[in-house]
Order: sequence, then structure tokens, then C-alpha cells
Amino acid sequence: MDPTSLRFRWPWAAGLVVLALVGLLRYGNTLAIALESPQPSRSIGTPAEGDLQHGKRLPSRGSNFRAYSDLGALIGRNAVHHRVRDTVLEAYAQVAREMPEAKFVYGETGWPGGGSFKPHRTHENGMAVDFFVPVRDLRGHVQRLPTHAFNRYGYDLEFNADGRLHDFRIDYDAMAAHLRALQQAGKRNGLDIRVVIFDKPLQQALFASRGGAGLQHQVPFSRGKPWVRHDEHYHVVFVERG
Repeated sequence: MDPTSLRFRWPWAAGLVVLALVGLLRYGNTLAIALESPQPSRSIGTPAEGDLQHGKRLPSRGSNFRAYSDLGALIGRNAVHHRVRDTVLEAYAQVAREMPEAKFVYGETGWPGGGSFKPHRTHENGMAVDFFVPVRDLRGHVQRLPTHAFNRYGYDLEFNADGRLHDFRIDYDAMAAHLRALQQAGKRNGLDIRVVIFDKPLQQALFASRGGAGLQHQVPFSRGKPWVRHDEHYHVVFVERG
């Protein structure tokens, strides 16, 4: 075989492999959603000790949201009960109408089949979703919180007591609008919000914001101290209405 021809073939082959991997990373979750079972989901047990049948993946992105990681979505760390999926997507659509400039990032949710979801202590039955806080820069411009491997896909970020991190500050108005939209969409889909886990001092800043006024009387927030701080994200647990 002519060594010269090999030198010309290998770059093309490597390029095709890279292109295929990029395409899989970008569209693999969409393909997995298309291949999902049409059977309705069934949540078993509790978020801390449970299971999920026929879990449904969330889309990797939409007009005003994206997943915390394309890789995480590809391998299925973004699956929920079908009622939760519908609630999350309807809530994003509602906020898009109310606050068109707002941008959101959702975090981890659970496996399509439920069960243990390390390193999380919960997220086992498809009824819990992590949402990263919406942010603005110090000039007031809407931004998306950066989530990547070097900050453990956002979970290593830490906001101070004033709700600031470097050039970002928490957009409490957008967060409040999102929580209200989740509550309303949940009711339409037969769900209630069981609890929102969010850092206690930052809760007070949320309630003191213009958009968050009265929110503590509308949405149930945790009162105890969680095992991790929950400052860069708010953990929302849903429960099916009886």
C-alpha cells in the first residue's frame, strides 16, 4: 500500500469520527427521546428511596432553556416522570411569554429507570428536578450560568450571601416567575410542588425581591438545613395529586 495514500486518508477518517461524536453529543438525546416508550411513567417510592418506570428525558434545549450538559443528557441523567416533563416544559413556555429575555439552565433529574443516582441522595423516582439559578451580570444583562466539567457541571459554583458569584448575580425575579409557572403547570398536570430546597439566607433575598413578594405563602420551601447548601440551584420535588 502506498504510504502517501494513508497520510491523506487518516485526516479524513479522523475528521469523520470527530464529526460523528459531535453529532451524537448534540443530537443523541433527541434521538433517545424519539425512541422512548409511549407508555406513561410510573413513580414508585420516594425521591430518596424509589424507582421509575418508563421515565421520559427532558429535551437538551429550547427557546429559553438548555440542559446543564449535553453529555449528561446523552447518557440519560435528565429523565423524569412524564407529568414532571410536561410540567417543566409548560413552565418554561409560560415564562417565555411573561419574561421573553429570561434564560434558564436545568440540572440533573434522574435515570430513565430511576433508582440510585450518585452523587445525589435523592432523584430516584422521577419526581425531583434541579434548576440552576437564573442570573444576570453586574450590568443587568441576562446571562446563563456556565456549567461544564471544570466546575462539576455547575454544582461546584457557590454564591455568596448577597447572591453574587464573580460577575453574576441571581435574578430573583426570573426565579420567582419560574417557580410560580412550575406550580401552575404542575396543577394542570396533576402535580403539586411538595418542597423547594434552596439556601435559607438566599430564600429571604428571593422573598424580598419584587417578583418574589408573597412567594413563601404560595410555594412550600424547605425550613431545615439541607445536606448541601443549594445556593447555585433550587431542588424542586413534585408529588402526584391524590
